[in-house]
Amino acid sequence: MYAIAALILSLVLLLLPLPAQAGSSSLIRAYDDMVVMSKDFGGQNLQESEFSGEDLKDANFAAADLRGTVFNGCRLDGANFQKSDFSSGIAYLSNFRGADLRDMVLTEAMLLRSKFDDANIEGADFSYAVLDRTQQKRLCERASGTNSITGVETLESLQCL
Repeated sequence: MYAIAALILSLVLLLLPLPAQAGSSSLIRAYDDMVVMSKDFGGQNLQESEFSGEDLKDANFAAADLRGTVFNGCRLDGANFQKSDFSSGIAYLSNFRGADLRDMVLTEAMLLRSKFDDANIEGADFSYAVLDRTQQKRLCERASGTNSITGVETLESLQCL
């Protein structure tokens, strides 16, 4: 009797379509869907936020929680990321020219095709981050300091030694 009931239930579940579930969490904020009105994100919790194609020149992300955040094709020239946590974040095709990355935590971040020309990386922790080889070499030329949060030397985190 139980076997027949289980068989009928299995057939019903297989034959009736279930409602589709959204693939993203409601906690994720996609900033490409709205106009960014302010460039002051200092100290904010922006975990798993998404910024796509945004002009964030001179934006303030100091001490922000950016874990798992995505910057896709963003202009971040001169932005302040001092003491922010970008662990496991993604920055693809983004420009950090002249940005302040002092004491930033970038552990396990994906930083492919992003540029860091003239960025201040003193004390930044790039441990296990994925960078284009040319960018990694350029960063090694000016790497200095120890991250005040993780205690890791920038030269070591970039595997310059």
